[in-house]
Amino acid sequence: MFLRIEGGSSRQDATAQGKSAAKVEVMDAKTFEKKRLPSRHVTEGPGRAPHRAFLYAMGLSSHEIHQPLVGVATCWNESAPCNIALMRQAQVVKKGVAHANGTPREFCTITVTDGIAMGHQGMKASLASREVIADSVELSMRGHCYDALVGLAGCDKSLPGMMMAMCRLNVPSVFIYGGSILPGTFKGNPVTVQDVYEAVGMHSVGKMSDEDLEELEKVACPSAGACGAQFTANTMATVSEAIGLALPYSAGAPAPYEMRDQFCMAAGEKVMELLASEIRPRDIVTLKALENAATVVAASGGSTNAALHLPAIANECGIDFDLFAVAEIFKKTPYIADLKPGGKYVAKDMFEAGGIPLLIKTLLDHGFMHGDCMTVTGRTLGENMAAVKWNDAQDVVYPADRPITPTGGVVGLKGNLAPDGAIVKVAGMESLKFSGPARCFDTEEACFEAVTGQKIKEGEVLVIRYEGPRGGPGMREMLSTTAALYGQGMGDKVALITDGRFSGATRGFCIGHVGPEAAVGGPIGLLKDGDVITIDAVAGTLDVELSDKEIEQRRKAWEAPDNPYKSGALWKYADQVGAARTGAVTHPGGKVEVECYANV
Repeated sequence: MFLRIEGGSSRQDATAQGKSAAKVEVMDAKTFEKKRLPSRHVTEGPGRAPHRAFLYAMGLSSHEIHQPLVGVATCWNESAPCNIALMRQAQVVKKGVAHANGTPREFCTITVTDGIAMGHQGMKASLASREVIADSVELSMRGHCYDALVGLAGCDKSLPGMMMAMCRLNVPSVFIYGGSILPGTFKGNPVTVQDVYEAVGMHSVGKMSDEDLEELEKVACPSAGACGAQFTANTMATVSEAIGLALPYSAGAPAPYEMRDQFCMAAGEKVMELLASEIRPRDIVTLKALENAATVVAASGGSTNAALHLPAIANECGIDFDLFAVAEIFKKTPYIADLKPGGKYVAKDMFEAGGIPLLIKTLLDHGFMHGDCMTVTGRTLGENMAAVKWNDAQDVVYPADRPITPTGGVVGLKGNLAPDGAIVKVAGMESLKFSGPARCFDTEEACFEAVTGQKIKEGEVLVIRYEGPRGGPGMREMLSTTAALYGQGMGDKVALITDGRFSGATRGFCIGHVGPEAAVGGPIGLLKDGDVITIDAVAGTLDVELSDKEIEQRRKAWEAPDNPYKSGALWKYADQVGAARTGAVTHPGGKVEVECYANV
């Protein structure tokens, strides 16, 4: 029996479908031919008696051993609330797999939680962890010859890392998001962790007392789940439904909601249906599906980090889809979801208004998405959304023909300061142009010290460089600095550009992913204090008032800095990582693949 969740127009409908009135479709049991599945290498024939002995040692029956083996990969850990509920959710996924005649095998991988890694050297590990997650899931699946995959993830880099692994392995897969956190309440007002970061800036200029800061930090995060606004985790969760790897509604339900169990059960059952029908991730993640994913990022005012993660997912499939391809979608997509940090609402609010399907439905209806893309339901995106009705009793998501603003919440930039592109989130911003003298810093710490010490001036363009994928190494996020600026009331009085990244919680004129990065001789590394930088998010340009001749003269005098990491994971990452434009990936991807794991 396979649970099939139909569309609805509100959170009440979704609850009814997921909890008490889910439409259930009965299918005939499938006899799987092991001779076509990877697990035959460890379960079939006399020569595999030692392998089966290990499986018997874990309590499996002969019947279970000879069923398809399904990897249930989670990013569970005690590092942050994003991941803390994943172990419990994984148990429900396993029940779903077993109910549909599969044998689930649970394993864990790492996560590095950006919120805790933020603002210090730990952030260098964040983006690198995406590759480790994808690599470790691949290796565990390969080593044990699992036939299908259900992946559960909760924190920023774990979502794209898990989806990258699914596309790389290309075995039937379903993605499950662990769910978002509930908003906190401070002095009667809803708050998120973004408010705590900005409170640090307020505290530094005497606008918040020690007592209020302590109270705020205690109430801002009241439950399990990933950061509640449209930061990177919720952005990539939105992507998971739009790209077709997650079941409809499953990415919107907050972590504490009991109905998440229904989605987890359905995911376990559904992956067996995909195995029977031989629908694989690369059948789902096509160029059109990637365009759909970029569309919901822009429409929801999502994180600029998606411009790294979508090219990285595309790389696993052998599809060309770089920063400029993402930016082209952003350019023509309306901004329609009024979500924090640029808007009023959080993920819970959108779920209760109708969920991610409500967002997708209006974009489909007005021609901004491709409805003919296959999804993990076994149906197309358009077919999945056919029963979704518009909910007039909400103002979280606007109709796509009556948007908040006519262009997307995220904009790509290019110019003589960013020949390989850059990205900025403009959702909620009033002015889309800025020009001023450069103030250069070679590390985030140096800039943060100047900000907290109130040593910056209105009208400056703060430049943080040598923080790119190779130069960092690790392409750190700059939320501590940008939040401190807003807390001081300087958020709209200065601009900031970097070859590093910004958190999805960042707001203001903050341009990230400037490429080529400083560490490889990009123009951002050649800037001097006082150089006039002009940012135009309407025209999509990022330029410095220097002639080509002057830039070239400075490049000849420039010397590459020494990487202080001489061994270990960060040395390895810096040695292998590519440009931000193509996703900051560490291997050539599906384009050069000779044989995919799914076909071993």
